[in-house]
Amino acid sequence: MNIKTVGFAIAALGLAVVGGSAAAAPGSITGASCNAPPRVNCPNANCLAALTSADGNAVEPKTKRKFFLDYPCDLKPGEDVLFVLNLHGAGSIGNWQRHYFPIIDLKDKYRIVVATPTAATAEPQRRWVAEADDAYLQNVVDTVIAEFGKNNIKSFWLAGHSQGGITSRRIVCSDYFKTKVDGWLSLSGGRIGNTPVTFARAPAAAGAAAPAPAPEQMPACDFHHIFTAGELEIAGLPATSPWAAKYGCGDRVKKADLVDTRAGYVTATDQSRGPSWGRFARPGTAEEWVYPGCRGGKLVADIVRKDKGHTEGLEPVVLEEIVKLMVAAPGGKVRRG
Repeated sequence: MNIKTVGFAIAALGLAVVGGSAAAAPGSITGASCNAPPRVNCPNANCLAALTSADGNAVEPKTKRKFFLDYPCDLKPGEDVLFVLNLHGAGSIGNWQRHYFPIIDLKDKYRIVVATPTAATAEPQRRWVAEADDAYLQNVVDTVIAEFGKNNIKSFWLAGHSQGGITSRRIVCSDYFKTKVDGWLSLSGGRIGNTPVTFARAPAAAGAAAPAPAPEQMPACDFHHIFTAGELEIAGLPATSPWAAKYGCGDRVKKADLVDTRAGYVTATDQSRGPSWGRFARPGTAEEWVYPGCRGGKLVADIVRKDKGHTEGLEPVVLEEIVKLMVAAPGGKVRRG
C-alpha cells in the first residue's frame, strides 16, 4: 500500500493504544498504557494527519523505536494469549495496518496481544528492509515475550499485508523465528503455491520487459498458513496447495460464505490504478476453503474476498473467521523454545 501515491482514508479511525496486566506488570517495559479511548470516527476527507500518522504507544527498549502494543485491559496474571506481529505493506505505516487488519477489535473476546511496528526505511517508499528492521522486529518480539511471559504465549503468528506478508515469509524460517512462529497469515502478501497478482504496479521503464517469476522455494520449517486476498487482485486461486500436500491434508473443503453487512475501516481513495488495487471500503462476501486432516493438526486455509482489490480493509465477519482459525490452530513454540 503506497500512501504517497494512492492515499488512504480511515472510515473509523481508532487511536486506541491498549493495555492490560500480565505475567509481570505489562507496560513496565514498553510504557504502553491501558487507557483505551474509543475509536475516533472521522469523515473520509477530514482525517487529521496527527491521527493517521501516529507512530505507537510502546517503545522497543534497545532501539527506542515506537510500535503499537494492543492487548486486553483485563488480562490476568498467567492468562494464555494469542500473540500476533502485524506488519504493514510498502508505503504504509503501522497505524494504517491496525485499521486494514483490525484484529485489535477482537483482542478482548479472543485474548490477543498485537504488536504493530513501522518500518524504518522511508525513502523512496517505506518498506521492510532486512538490515534496518530484522533485529528491531526480533527485539519487539523479545520485549513482548518478556513482558507477558513465554509460558503465557499459547500461539504466535506473523501477519503481514503485501510487502509485509512477503517479509513475513522471508523471516518465518530464519533462525530466530522458526523456533517461535506457529503460523503465518498472508494478507495479500503471497501464497505458498503462488497466485499471480493482477493489480496495477508502478509503471515499468519504457521498453522494459517484465521479469520472469523465480521458481518458488518452499519454506524449510513448519507452520500453519492462511492466505487471504481480494478476488480482483489475483489471477485465480489454485484448487491445490503444496503446503497442504506437505502435511498430507485432504482435498480442500469449501466452507459457508462469509457475508459482511459492514465495511472495513480502510479505503483507497486514488482510483487511477483500477479496481484490482482497491476501491472504497464497503460490505462484501468472502469464500473460504480449508484443507482437512493435516498431519500434526496443521492448518492450511484460503480466503478470497469477492469483488475486492489489494487495499480495502477487512470487514468484521471475515476478520473474525480468520481469528477463529488462528485461535483454534495448535501452538506452543514459544513455550517450548
